[in-house]
Amino acid sequence: MGEGNDPEWHSTACILCENNCGIRIQLDDRRFAKIRGDKEHAASEGYTCNKALRLDHYQNGGTRLTAPLRREPDGSFTEISWDTAISEIAARLRSVRDSYGGESIFFYGGGGQGNHLGGAYSGALMRALGGRYRSTALAQEKTGEGWVDAHLTGGHTTGDFEHAEVSVFIGKNPYQSHGVPRARTVLKQISTDPARTMIVLDPVRTETADLADIHLQVRPGTDAWCLTALLGIIVAEDLVDHEFLADHTHDSAPVLATLATVDVPGYAAICGVEEELLRRTARVIAGAASLSTYEDLGVQQGPNSTLVSYLNKLLWLLTGNFAKPGAMQPHSWMTPLASYSLKIRESPVTGAPLLGGMVPCNVIAEEILTDHPKRFRAMVVESSNPAHSLADSGTFQKALEALDTVVVIDVALTETARLADYVLPAASQFEKWEATFFNLEFPRNTFHLRAPVLDPLPGTLPEPEIYARLLRELRVASPVTLTALKVAAKLGRRAYALTFAALAARDKKIFGIAPFLLYETLGPTLPFGARSAAVLWALAQRVSREYPAAMRRAGHRSADALFDAILAARSGVVFTADEYEDAWNYLTHADRRIPLAIPELLAVLADLPQTPAVHTSSEFPFVLAAGERRSFSANTIIRDPSWRTRDPGGALRMNPSDAQRLGLTPGGSARIVTATGTAEALVEVSDRMQSGHVSLPNGYGLDENSTRVGVAANELTDLTWRDPIAGTPWHKHVPARVEPVG
Repeated sequence: MGEGNDPEWHSTACILCENNCGIRIQLDDRRFAKIRGDKEHAASEGYTCNKALRLDHYQNGGTRLTAPLRREPDGSFTEISWDTAISEIAARLRSVRDSYGGESIFFYGGGGQGNHLGGAYSGALMRALGGRYRSTALAQEKTGEGWVDAHLTGGHTTGDFEHAEVSVFIGKNPYQSHGVPRARTVLKQISTDPARTMIVLDPVRTETADLADIHLQVRPGTDAWCLTALLGIIVAEDLVDHEFLADHTHDSAPVLATLATVDVPGYAAICGVEEELLRRTARVIAGAASLSTYEDLGVQQGPNSTLVSYLNKLLWLLTGNFAKPGAMQPHSWMTPLASYSLKIRESPVTGAPLLGGMVPCNVIAEEILTDHPKRFRAMVVESSNPAHSLADSGTFQKALEALDTVVVIDVALTETARLADYVLPAASQFEKWEATFFNLEFPRNTFHLRAPVLDPLPGTLPEPEIYARLLRELRVASPVTLTALKVAAKLGRRAYALTFAALAARDKKIFGIAPFLLYETLGPTLPFGARSAAVLWALAQRVSREYPAAMRRAGHRSADALFDAILAARSGVVFTADEYEDAWNYLTHADRRIPLAIPELLAVLADLPQTPAVHTSSEFPFVLAAGERRSFSANTIIRDPSWRTRDPGGALRMNPSDAQRLGLTPGGSARIVTATGTAEALVEVSDRMQSGHVSLPNGYGLDENSTRVGVAANELTDLTWRDPIAGTPWHKHVPARVEPVG
């Protein structure tokens, strides 16, 4: 690695949001002396934001773990050897499995924003133990949208904002939260082009709203009424693309009939947007040659979130904005992040639907804190901090304490790790081979395998090695299988593929532990010490099988050629290249048509006139958005608060009229009270907020070195406030009271 006073620039990527922009780092010993955008990066092409430039505070700013820890009966931790930790953890997980069944072992995490490669190996451990249930942060936000996608197109869709005539952002502030590649550059291009229109639907006047042509500043929590009014206008004024519906969809009649009954003036009054502005906006949307939309946490963590996802997609479907430049497209995957299936399992205790194959985060504690015989008994947490990031932290922490065994794999002693029975220290994201599976673009989709910038900190291990050691201890693979694959790997990739297929045909269980087998047998043969990348060989086979023409169009003649390109490229590769008409091939329905009607959601839509639009009360008169994205907030991955040069304490933002009425002044202190907790924060008075609406940033309130800076927002949120379909939390819509301190 490049240690010492190193003038060399090392190619890697930012790990603070889903875009994972390419960056280059110059080292001074183990510090990141300089960081800049990587102009050679296959996706970001040199773009980066201010947050990426602060990544030394991730690598070197926090207190790192450097030895496995075991909790003792008195609650203290003792450092133990890796051999002892692996042996004891394997024995405890085996005991839970043998006593209660493998399905009682629950897995959470396996990702973070760019830590996905290690998570790819976690499935082998869970399958070897018989585990069936898992969850991730995606189940806090994207599962409702994913369920809608499963009905409509069968997979995720993405907007072509670089070419869209009209761009719509719904509960999304890409100026701060990104999501759109090269977000700030693209937003400024749209805002300065008189032929293009940007529409923002958000209760807050965000930085993106500042650039917008139209800001639909809805009352908090009324997005469903606003979107329904827009669709009602499109139907009532016959602005629908009937030719598109006839040629490419079916079941449009019940959708159009339901929308034809919308009380547009009444819905305008509910959402607080003038009817004439809604009508003008609907006409702009329907009249555009191309339309792209993006919804995010502002609506996905609020009331009616799954319905809002459906309404969002109806905007571009009813206007024919699919499979053309500037519109919405499905895309390829290296591997899907979630299950886009309509075959829905249920959780073992509460019977919650597992949309995307994941347990809703707001029911995990309920699945544990019970006497039910099928409750979860053990939990493995990797690269995640659910004791801080999930609703009602206090209850979730009690759930962790109630488990028989908790194992945490992380770089730091997080709030979750402090409640674990064992803590295993991982190498940081810049000390190992890593990648992200947020490959969400069309027509060119990219993948970046990141080489380590530094050697692992002594005492730490990459997650694939941690999982491999546990699986070795559990003796999940026969020596005969391992020997056969090792010999085949030395003979070449073709011999290896044939041997793997023959072994799997004889023993189907091999598929369940395939990542482990690849790591153990193919991994040691890979160049550059990239053993952890072995699982990507299997994913390259998947790409070749699922998207052969697009893969070849991207310049890869075979799966092995793609795999070799991934291993060699330090700034990422384009792994599929499509034409716009290829979008139709991504539809999973046999007739390649989009079924517009989702009966469950049409029923919810029809009930909107009777659905409460207000959830505050005299006791809790404010709506608190718990977890706003700001310039110096980044989830909890950067635990060192000194990285923030602005808003160091994470202020409570509120409207000037509210502050005046309560006698609060900028920089003064306020108490925030909800049904689950109380916190104090400094006050920032801002006319960006509506009266009655306040916000706290995400990523604050971490307990680091016996100090806490800012509010841990999930000490104020509530497990029971969740979407009735997806179970996603209402983090952005928490009834609260604000009062002066003292």
